[in-house]
Amino acid sequence: MSKILVLYYSSYGHVEIMARAQAEGAARIPGVQVSVKRVPELMSLEAATAAGYKLDQPAPIADPEELADYDAILFGTPTRFGNMASQMRNFLDRTGPLWARGALVGKIGSTFCCTASQHGGQETTLTSFHTTLLHHGMIVVGLPYTFKDLMTLREVTGGTPYGASSITGTGSEARMPSALELDMCRFQGEHVARIAAQFTAGGSHA
Repeated sequence: MSKILVLYYSSYGHVEIMARAQAEGAARIPGVQVSVKRVPELMSLEAATAAGYKLDQPAPIADPEELADYDAILFGTPTRFGNMASQMRNFLDRTGPLWARGALVGKIGSTFCCTASQHGGQETTLTSFHTTLLHHGMIVVGLPYTFKDLMTLREVTGGTPYGASSITGTGSEARMPSALELDMCRFQGEHVARIAAQFTAGGSHA
């Protein structure tokens, strides 16, 4: 049995919803055990409440050490100026002991994100995230074009070959992830889980 972790940070619930869809997709593969967890919030409760953050997220808080327990990890983050959110960066910066002993070498890593605008840094967030995964020796998996709607022009949508993404909009145009964006999350989760299952069946990681 392969173990999949969907690990995310979400301020307003967009990435949380995407994480659930990733987990739904991963769960489609027989013999896969899927967990959804989140990284800790860095803002004070008072500041987060004042900012309108979604604080009632049921996913448990992850500990960096437990990443070594999984065969594949899907990381989700909102974008901050073309990079991952500081909450996710802080969590990854605490994985030094895992790096020192090569605990994530040969494991599968994949990423997804959201931005407020169409050109708000989705691709730079995902590809710069990959750098950390590569330093850990992980096998990076994206969202292949076999998900045909990566090419769609019928609606304004996220979606990159580097990983699923969504556009949140702002003000009167604010929205949660669309049905299409959640479909691409499910596809990515299933794709990663299928590869993880093949690796698990084929033997131990390098």
